[in-house]
Amino acid sequence: QMQLVESGGGLVQAGGSLSLSCAASGRIFSVQAMGWFRQAPGKEREFVAAINWSGGITLYADSVKGRFSISRDNAKNAVYLQMNSLKAEDTAVYYCAADAPFSSGRDPAKYKYWGQGTQVTVSS
Repeated sequence: QMQLVESGGGLVQAGGSLSLSCAASGRIFSVQAMGWFRQAPGKEREFVAAINWSGGITLYADSVKGRFSISRDNAKNAVYLQMNSLKAEDTAVYYCAADAPFSSGRDPAKYKYWGQGTQVTVSS
């Protein structure tokens, strides 16, 4: 089974930057898309970014476009989320997810595997 482990969360001031990592372990199968989602208290899990594993094509939520950047390292079986110009409203638990059809990369219900999540708190 594929296992995903997020790291890099923490406390940062508004306007600052933070980088999240997601490492895949265990038996790794061919992946179509990997993504990042976030969930704030009292809100549903929302799409942040996704990347096609083979081609590198990316998708972003409008709320983070221009500020966040998703990337992947095929050799390391890892996906990253570079977050810049952070805002208080970015505060949430961030989850790494794997293996959704890229055409449905914005839909959390299409992903097969999920990490435990990492807390990102932005103070203002």
